[in-house]
Amino acid sequence: MRIVLAALLAGLPLLAQAEACIIHSQSNQLDVKLCQENRTIPQQLFRSGFCAPQLKGQKVEVSFAPQCPNSSYGVCRGAKVSGTPYQQDIHYYGVATDAAYLKPACEQQYKGVWMAR
Repeated sequence: MRIVLAALLAGLPLLAQAEACIIHSQSNQLDVKLCQENRTIPQQLFRSGFCAPQLKGQKVEVSFAPQCPNSSYGVCRGAKVSGTPYQQDIHYYGVATDAAYLKPACEQQYKGVWMAR
C-alpha cells in the first residue's frame, strides 16, 4: 500500500508555495502601494524580476509575505504579462478613485479580471 501511495504522490506536480511581494514606491508627486501575488511564476523569476521594479527617480521598497494584505480596494486577478504565460494577482492600495484607470488596464493590458472590494 505504501509503495502505491508513494508512486501516486511522485506523479503529482509540486504545487507552488504561495508568495507575494508588497511594493511601495514614492516620489515627490506620487505614492503607490501594490502587492503582487504569485500564481504561476517560477519563484526565482518572481523574486528577481517581477518583484524588482526599476523606477527612475522613485524610492522603492519591496517586502515579501505569504499573501497580500486584505485591505486593497481592488484586485486584478489572473493578470498576465505580455509575452509570457505567467499569471499573478495584483492588489491595489491607496486612492480608490485610481480604479477608474486601473480597471481598464487590468482587463485590456493584463487580460485579467477586475474585482473591486
